Amino acid sequence: MSDTPTPAVAPSGVPPVAPSSVPPSTVKPTLALPFDLRLMRSVTLVLLGLVAVALVVAAGLWGTRSALFTVRSLDVRGHAPHHTAASLQDDAVPRLVGNYFSMDLKAARAVFESMPWIRHATVSRVWPNRLAVTLEEYEPVALWERDEGDDLLVDAQGRIFEVNMGDVDDEGMVSLRGPQGSAPEVLAMWHAMAPVLKPLGSELGRVALSDRGSWRVELRSGPVLELGRGSREEVLARTQRFAQTIGQLQERFQRRAVEYADLRHNEGFAVRLVGMGTTTIESIKRKTR
Repeated sequence: MSDTPTPAVAPSGVPPVAPSSVPPSTVKPTLALPFDLRLMRSVTLVLLGLVAVALVVAAGLWGTRSALFTVRSLDVRGHAPHHTAASLQDDAVPRLVGNYFSMDLKAARAVFESMPWIRHATVSRVWPNRLAVTLEEYEPVALWERDEGDDLLVDAQGRIFEVNMGDVDDEGMVSLRGPQGSAPEVLAMWHAMAPVLKPLGSELGRVALSDRGSWRVELRSGPVLELGRGSREEVLARTQRFAQTIGQLQERFQRRAVEYADLRHNEGFAVRLVGMGTTTIESIKRKTR
């Protein structure tokens, strides 16, 4: 009988397990850190985070208070003939609150838009202590009368604004007047009325709308026309009838100039010629047949 040991046979269907190549003595077990060390590590991380936050806050406070970031100059853009960078620097910058970091740009825009002539402003920051300002000015097309104080101005969109009238070349500007909020309507009537009265050979000097809705116009050559109430189309129709007829009447009266005309009638008008009394509607009908 042989002394050679018989190898172990794995049960049927189970693969043999290879012996581990790592000696048991070389495997080191993982040891958990003691509780006090883990606590110290956590506290250290928290403290580092707080220090980082404190540094950020301190940097922010320094930035909002440092004179280095005080707004010192403006980069003015857009069309603003009534303002220069120097005038804005003197008039607007002292009213701005905050510096490059802390300034409220909406409030800064309101400061610029409160200045004479400025219709719209956009404001942005320029590192580290400048502002870029784009300005749009009003462009006046007419005067707006008011009961007290100097006249105001009206732009092409019917917006009323106030400036120093000494800065305005108002020669040749038409004067408009009307109830509060009626500037766009009065402006539109002026544009519509001008070509209708062109045959009279004189430009419109004044267009007024009363509180009761009655229209009155004055030509630069002097005549005053009472146009009455009604829709724009109705008022224009009465005015056109007058413009087409008045020439015939003037010929009959040696081309005397019109001083006053009342168009507040359905079928005609009353007119007063220079040096004559008022000619009634019935007289006009007879003399122009």
